[in-house]
Amino acid sequence: TAELMDNYIAYFWLILSNSFYPVLPRAIGVGSAFEGWSPREQDVVYRVLIPMTPPRGHSFHLELDSAGERHVRNFRVRVQLECTCSREQQEENMLCFLHHPEEELRSNQDPSLLDTLCTDSYLDVHKTARWFYQLVRAVWPALPQSHSWHLKLLPSRRSCQIKVTNGTESFRIEVLFGVQRDDSHIFVSSQPREAYTPSTTWPETYAVAETEFFEHIARQAPPDSLHLKCLQFFARLQLGFGFSTYTTKTIVMHLLNVEPVSSWRRRDLLLRLVDISESLRLCVQAKRLNHFIVGNWRLPGDIRLPRDVQMDKRNNLFHHLAQQSAAHRQAISEYQVM
Repeated sequence: TAELMDNYIAYFWLILSNSFYPVLPRAIGVGSAFEGWSPREQDVVYRVLIPMTPPRGHSFHLELDSAGERHVRNFRVRVQLECTCSREQQEENMLCFLHHPEEELRSNQDPSLLDTLCTDSYLDVHKTARWFYQLVRAVWPALPQSHSWHLKLLPSRRSCQIKVTNGTESFRIEVLFGVQRDDSHIFVSSQPREAYTPSTTWPETYAVAETEFFEHIARQAPPDSLHLKCLQFFARLQLGFGFSTYTTKTIVMHLLNVEPVSSWRRRDLLLRLVDISESLRLCVQAKRLNHFIVGNWRLPGDIRLPRDVQMDKRNNLFHHLAQQSAAHRQAISEYQVM
């Protein structure tokens, strides 16, 4: 997956280098497959996030959308034209979108990003996904993988879903688009959190920061560490119950952050499984499970957060249990069965 995406990005760079479409740096692998665990190995999806930076003559400005739910932070990406008159000597082929006549721009230059992938000056997820699909389809014949693999594009409005097969193996890849918040590991991304997400809404994602955390643990873990096996075991165990895999992942991340990584060896397997189970019981009982990234001051120093994310109140992933007594009773019952 990483090699395929690197090849794609190299061709995108050649194609888009003089365009006014977003600049696409190297893709970042996120999610369980890249963190080293997966609840369903037989149908794993390899998710990658492609950070997008503004093309020349444009800038991105993230605006918090206060109309969203209290427990979800949504943003909009406002695209603004920037004056390029002072750089005309270096970029002789570029006219300034702000200060050249519209007729001259239409005749001599490609449209701005505002005219291609935006709706009302805001970057549009649906338009971005359609544009990316066209790029993927057009570039595929030039890639070395095309000689032995077959490409199939799957329908999606907020991402680009790819399936590649060679007769004996198949891989499913979901490409998400993101814009980085400052110089941090937090992005706003195209991945939806609700049944319907407007096309100009970009929810905040912590997937890159979480993948960085697992890489931080991997650098310190002994060779026989079973922390990923413990996570995978519980993630599979809870399938069919009301607890999400993200709940299990969050609990394990909290434990990894407080337990010495040396205490996750093979000989400690039973103790750590009991720790995970007991942590889930206590969280269900208290109707509270703190988000691992938001408001967490105990993260490793190499994980960079915007100040508002670090200073935010701890986001309770079990807020629905505190609000709905029936949901709380159901969670207690399902934990006992599990």
